Amino acid sequence: MKVTEEFVEKMICPACGAKVRLKEDKSGIKCEGCRRVYPIEDEIIVMLPEKATVEDEDPAASNA
Repeated sequence: MKVTEEFVEKMICPACGAKVRLKEDKSGIKCEGCRRVYPIEDEIIVMLPEKATVEDEDPAASNA
């Protein structure tokens, strides 16, 4: 099953309970609250906080 935006819209972050969204490159889903990024491996979202990474809100801002 392919991960779709409609599917991700029904999910929440297991760490903080905030909404998540599909990353533009479809490599994972990102929490709007704690900024954790949960990876997508073999079309499966790994929703384990210990497997997540934390990203800046705007990666371009860190290069300024």
